[in-house]
Amino acid sequence: MSAEDDHDLDLPFYDDYFGPTRPLALNDIDTASINSIDSVGSENNLIHHRTSVSTRADHVHKLWQLNYKEASIYLQEGGNNDKFDTHPHSHKALPAYLLVHQTWFYIMDLCASLLLLGLAVIEPPAFYKVHIAIHGSLELFALVLLGVELGLKMRWLGPKAFATHKRTMIKSVTLVVMFIEAIVVLVRQKSHFRVTRALRPIFLIDSHYCGGGRRTLRQILQSLPPILDMLVLLLFFMLIFAILGFYFFSQIPADNRDLQYFHTLEDSFISLFVLLTTANFPDVMMPAYKESQWASIFFILYLSVVLYFLMNLLLAVVYDTFLGIEKSKFCKLFLHKREAAERAFRLLVSRRNPSFVSWTHFRGLMEHYKPGKSERDVYLAFKCINTSDDGKISLEEFYRIYEGARLSWKHESAGAWFETWKLPKPLYIAAKGIYKLVTHRFFEYFIYLVISINGCWILADAIIISNDEDKTVEKIEITWNAYLFVTIYVVEALLKIIGLGAWTYIQSGWNIFDLLVTIAGIVGTVGQNFAKHAGGDQDPTFHYILVLRPLRLLRLFKVKKRYRDVLGTFFALLPRMVSVAVALLIFYFFFSIIGMEAFNGLPLANCCNGTIADYYRNASDSPRFYLNNFDDILRSGVTLFELTVVNNWYIIMEGHVAVTTKWTYLYFMLFYIVTMVVLTIIVAFILEAFLFRIQWERKMDESIDDDRIEVGVNISREEFMTHFPQPWMEQDTITLADSLQTADLVQYRGVRMRTRDDLSLQMYRDEVKDWLREEAERQELELRRSDLEAQSENREDRANTV
Repeated sequence: MSAEDDHDLDLPFYDDYFGPTRPLALNDIDTASINSIDSVGSENNLIHHRTSVSTRADHVHKLWQLNYKEASIYLQEGGNNDKFDTHPHSHKALPAYLLVHQTWFYIMDLCASLLLLGLAVIEPPAFYKVHIAIHGSLELFALVLLGVELGLKMRWLGPKAFATHKRTMIKSVTLVVMFIEAIVVLVRQKSHFRVTRALRPIFLIDSHYCGGGRRTLRQILQSLPPILDMLVLLLFFMLIFAILGFYFFSQIPADNRDLQYFHTLEDSFISLFVLLTTANFPDVMMPAYKESQWASIFFILYLSVVLYFLMNLLLAVVYDTFLGIEKSKFCKLFLHKREAAERAFRLLVSRRNPSFVSWTHFRGLMEHYKPGKSERDVYLAFKCINTSDDGKISLEEFYRIYEGARLSWKHESAGAWFETWKLPKPLYIAAKGIYKLVTHRFFEYFIYLVISINGCWILADAIIISNDEDKTVEKIEITWNAYLFVTIYVVEALLKIIGLGAWTYIQSGWNIFDLLVTIAGIVGTVGQNFAKHAGGDQDPTFHYILVLRPLRLLRLFKVKKRYRDVLGTFFALLPRMVSVAVALLIFYFFFSIIGMEAFNGLPLANCCNGTIADYYRNASDSPRFYLNNFDDILRSGVTLFELTVVNNWYIIMEGHVAVTTKWTYLYFMLFYIVTMVVLTIIVAFILEAFLFRIQWERKMDESIDDDRIEVGVNISREEFMTHFPQPWMEQDTITLADSLQTADLVQYRGVRMRTRDDLSLQMYRDEVKDWLREEAERQELELRRSDLEAQSENREDRANTV
């Protein structure tokens, strides 16, 4: 085939798919490079493909399909923040990669990880006892599933890359150890000391759907260096004060040995460690205070320095570190996504258009990247990204692929639902009137007034019931005002659904919240009334539903901007708080397993002599602290939560120390330090999110009450005929076709949720320019280094030849 025949086909600029990993410096593309690719070398590069395809066109189509698939993989790796060294680099590796990245495989991996964690409920010491063969077999089954995933990962990574991937290697070693232990348990038909069960969360962390928790744990680890520095300083001051306390107060007599908080240096340090949590204050001070009032100076000085200064300084250090990590993380993710877009772009450009992506190739990409999108949505995304409106996407435009692909589209001129659908005139007039009513500000104010009156009524009822001994909460009568308020809320919901349309109505989180509370009110009121007439007694189930009525008062916080900022921060933090909660539960599981292995079955009831004996007495008038134990996974979780709250936590610690050894102190003190660090980071999360919102509004001089981003795209008659479905396929298209009868262009509106990355991109727009410049300089240095290495190799080859 001649070179002229090549130009008749739109060949990929690059056909070395799953090849080089270094991104192309696209600015360096010139005519000479194009000619070199169209030369004999390019012909030779295609010879080995011709035996597997019948025609040249079939071969070109196959090349493009492979390029589309790999480009979509690059975009997914960019969006998921996956490193490119896990990218499949050969056709043999591709099937394993695609299999592991299927949704059903993600779910299977997650279920296997959760099953492995859930086995702690039935494994000794068990909350629910089963035969050892059952939990042993389930453990082997889960480990086999996880082993299959690791085997497929090795298939596409290769042994060398697999061995250098730290997280994968940790997971592999843990899997092998647990597999051996599971077999030993099944063979012996008896469980042994298995503290390695505490490492099971590793599999959950590595699953696809726990990416947020994985990033949170990574941030915690990245924050550790400055935190450890502050902890060393904190412990140093505690040690100094412990030595001083030992010398000052060790000789003070006490009525009970356990009241001698400073009898030894060890007692002194532990007492001051507990005092850091204020759980034993002022008890720890009173023996010394009894001897001399001047002894209070020591404790006041200790609390002022260690608790109020150093602990708050720790929060400041964590917050500052967290801010730096957040900005660094955004920078890395931003550049990573740009590099992914570059790698995808290079696979989509052709020899005819080496610097642009055409509509044809963009559509081919989206078939793999967003297979669920219609051609209409794909074309609108193409138009949105193509800001130059020249029908081809440049690299600078292609960087916006992530934002454009997430847009949901609606015909702009369609307006409200009743204008889209051809309704009879009476229904149209009614729907339009309801729309004007529910969108009027006085309608919103009226609902606020109703909610306020309802809230006052609920408060008055609660006060009356609480002061009337003859009335109980379970015997609340359904009065006329309850029916009235529920009716008003039902009418409000129906009017909004009719006026706005069901789809528009549920787009608002507040509307969904109102609807759920309204449904709960209907169920509670009707159910309570029905139960009363049917059986004569109030049903407590419906009573608990009625108790949810005050939740509607939260809607009043929309009125004031400060409250909107607080609630906005709360809702913005919800996804991240879920990730933090997952990280915290992982720590709980880790310490629960260690606690069960070390402390289960301890005789805590009536165990202790001294000041804490009353807490552990097995009597009706005692606090029954012996129930705070590690006899199963659920009791362990409750015990650890009590330790997290820190109120009287030292009593739990002292009880376990009394029946074991003093080394038990290390377990409880280490748990407190870990939870203190994690909770401090949670506080930093909240501070950073709230202050970021305030600073963003001040810097950008606009509010972010609207959590949506909208863009508009114009569509011509010719584009409509080419890329849009037939009128009977979509009601929206009927209105569009009607609009094109009277206008040459119509507009579509694309909507997507505003993300933290969108806000950060605007907040750090000055820094973004510096990041891009530094990245360009880095890539230029890498290219020069590569060129020098290539020249050096050429010189060595020529020298060897001579």
